[in-house]
Amino acid sequence: MRNHIRSGDVSVIGSRLHKDFEEYLVSKDEWASTHLTETRLAIRSSAEEYLEERRDALAKRLTWVSNNLDSLEGLNIKKDRLRVDRLERNTPEEARNFSLSLYNMLPRIKLTDLLMEVAYWTGFDEMLIHASTNRPPRGEEKVVLMAALMAMGTNIGLTKMADATPEVTYHQMANAAQWRLYDDAMNRAQAILVNFQHKLALSSYWGDGSTSSSDGMRVQVGVSSLHAESNPHYGTGKGATIYRFTSDQFSSFYTKVINTNARDAVHVIDGLLHHETELNIEEHYTDTAGYTDQVFGLSHLLGFRFAPRLRDLADAKLYTIQKPSEFPTLENLLRGRINTKIIQENFDDVLRLAHSIREGKVSGSLIMGKLGSYARQNKLATALREMGRIEKTIFILDYISNEALRRRIQRGLNKGEAMNALARALFFGKRGELRERGLQDQLQRASALNILINAISVWNTVYLTEAVKLLKEKGALREDLLKHISPLGWEHINFLGEYTFDMNKVASLNSLRPLIR
Repeated sequence: MRNHIRSGDVSVIGSRLHKDFEEYLVSKDEWASTHLTETRLAIRSSAEEYLEERRDALAKRLTWVSNNLDSLEGLNIKKDRLRVDRLERNTPEEARNFSLSLYNMLPRIKLTDLLMEVAYWTGFDEMLIHASTNRPPRGEEKVVLMAALMAMGTNIGLTKMADATPEVTYHQMANAAQWRLYDDAMNRAQAILVNFQHKLALSSYWGDGSTSSSDGMRVQVGVSSLHAESNPHYGTGKGATIYRFTSDQFSSFYTKVINTNARDAVHVIDGLLHHETELNIEEHYTDTAGYTDQVFGLSHLLGFRFAPRLRDLADAKLYTIQKPSEFPTLENLLRGRINTKIIQENFDDVLRLAHSIREGKVSGSLIMGKLGSYARQNKLATALREMGRIEKTIFILDYISNEALRRRIQRGLNKGEAMNALARALFFGKRGELRERGLQDQLQRASALNILINAISVWNTVYLTEAVKLLKEKGALREDLLKHISPLGWEHINFLGEYTFDMNKVASLNSLRPLIR
């Protein structure tokens, strides 16, 4: 019975995870009345037109690579296996010193003051509307809210934060966390910060907001939780993964907590579709764990260029719609033929699936997880996989023939790794462990951490802009190096607060502090 339920042969009435597959999608009647020109899909043609267009695109690339195989730098083919050399570093040596000179000009600041300043500039705290009264925070409520955000984002918790802030009580922060730090409010606040960063002039040196990357930050879970699983990464412990999306402008625009053993790929579509920012993402990068054939296919249907870094390129299979013999120099690399028949037979249902995800009828992660878990792959999953194999082959051919694309992917992933480094420095409480059992509570911590990251990025960008102006006035600005700096530095920010040592408050053995009764 378990296997039948997993495979989708048996549905469970009343279940959200195991209901009938058709219930996840828009109805066939609704889809029949929807014209392709009215959808927000990138594909607006028949199966025959789609296959003809992709056949031409694939043949064009195969012909080019076949004719230029010997002149492609960094590419080796040994025993019918592809190998691309590691990219040499092309960041100028003086970029590091230039970045240090800018950061040395920034004032030192406490994280508390930084949060208040950024809230004053952007008004992100106004988005944290009370779930019951619909009022934004006012007066002292803002201080309480910032304390609660810091308590969650640094993972020290409300109790320890209350000990460190005499003017704010635990109950005040607990009330703010319950009524103001809920999903929708946190997403709106995050969007305000990302949009503010997007409009700053200095951000344009790092990107235009059209590319992004996603990467997981694994955290140990120190309590028994349904969402925590064992992984060799934690030794004998269990953990979860905070999956974060980073724009090319160093802003974190989407985050979620996922099973640490789940494949990252199934969550890529969620972040690209459901962020509430003004970013117009066109190209997205992931690590090797972030891709499957089906994600390639679905990304293309939804209008995104999916570009993972391929570490297992030698084992990747290339596919062709034509006969491999039409490309003799690549014939040994072309290990498969696309099953065009199953694409034609299920093309309309695949588009209906993509339309359902695009319009929010079902989340990409849920439906991709369902398709991937079927013990016996159904025809819809198989058709989407075949379409993905076309897109994956086209991407691999672009990847091996275009060093600029490989560098773009590398830069995008490096930004995500820099974001994770800042996240780990901020998430220092409780040894960086999550101690919440519920997924919603874990997500609240992750979202608060994201707001802190974006606040730091905004503050640094504003002050780096002032430092750049000062260097320009002195005639010492190297504008060509601005694209190599990052707004994620934190050496000048005090995360830990202040400690005061008062000799007048020392208790003697004869006058000990009173016990709490």
